[in-house]
Amino acid sequence: MDIIGIGYLGFETPELDAWREYGPQVMGFAKGRNPDSDPDSLYFKIDDRRHRFAFHPGAVDRLSYIGWEALGRLAFEDALKRFTAAGVEFVRGDAELCEKRGVRELVCFRDPVGYRHELFYAQKWTPRSFIPGRPHGGFLANERGAGHIVLITPEYGPELEHFLVNVMGFSWYGAGAGKGRTGFFRSKLNHHTSHDIAYGHSPGRMGVQHVGVFVNSIRDVGETYDIVRTRELPMMMTLGQHTQDPHLSFYHFTPSGFAFETIAEIEPWQGDPFELNPERLSLWGHEMVGPVLGLSVKTPAEVLDAQYLGGKA
Repeated sequence: MDIIGIGYLGFETPELDAWREYGPQVMGFAKGRNPDSDPDSLYFKIDDRRHRFAFHPGAVDRLSYIGWEALGRLAFEDALKRFTAAGVEFVRGDAELCEKRGVRELVCFRDPVGYRHELFYAQKWTPRSFIPGRPHGGFLANERGAGHIVLITPEYGPELEHFLVNVMGFSWYGAGAGKGRTGFFRSKLNHHTSHDIAYGHSPGRMGVQHVGVFVNSIRDVGETYDIVRTRELPMMMTLGQHTQDPHLSFYHFTPSGFAFETIAEIEPWQGDPFELNPERLSLWGHEMVGPVLGLSVKTPAEVLDAQYLGGKA
């Protein structure tokens, strides 16, 4: 599939008021325009797209959907043929849902774990419309997507990797240097970073472990780091440089209990001509000062909606 990367992410949360301040004042996001049919949600921009992150009212913090961007209409139609051939059930989004997401067309489907995904093309955008919520140098998105996400799965079986590699067309990057079973995958058209999505195995648990966003400069990482420390927000890992994809980053927890990894590129990603097997997670820093799994990781019954648990997509 000709997929660029993650176009947008949607979450449910009871912490909308906290996000209204946190998004702009800590992360530097811009508040996006609400669709007319969705006045109660909160939308954030990190570039000139209509939005990249959406937070919807909900009783618990959980991931609602991952929106994958197809290169265009022809790539989108080819993907639907691939879904059909692979027996993947999908539902076409109606006009109202497409307007909420700001896209021409989309379909909804589930991965073998139960997480909801959407595939779309042609998200609306307005040139020079991104104005950060605080002084900030901006985010790297566009041709690489909005960032990456790491999910927790209660079971990690061969059907998950089959779905990601053979159906979605993602490249397998490797298992990384973390403990336990983790798989990193990259969309076909993303040649800028090692992974768009990863699944970590934790029996009986599901949820978002962290979301990674790329900023334009090391200064943007440092200033965000200072704000997090000044506000005494809970952190997962301190400032450091990874081994497998040599970027500068740190991790802290959001109002929804998952972590944001704020990342700056300090040298070009080396690509993956062979599978790396790093002996340690980071070259320096990244001291673990908080839990690996935040409060967003719950039981499957808390994370999956009741309709899906009842056997329907």
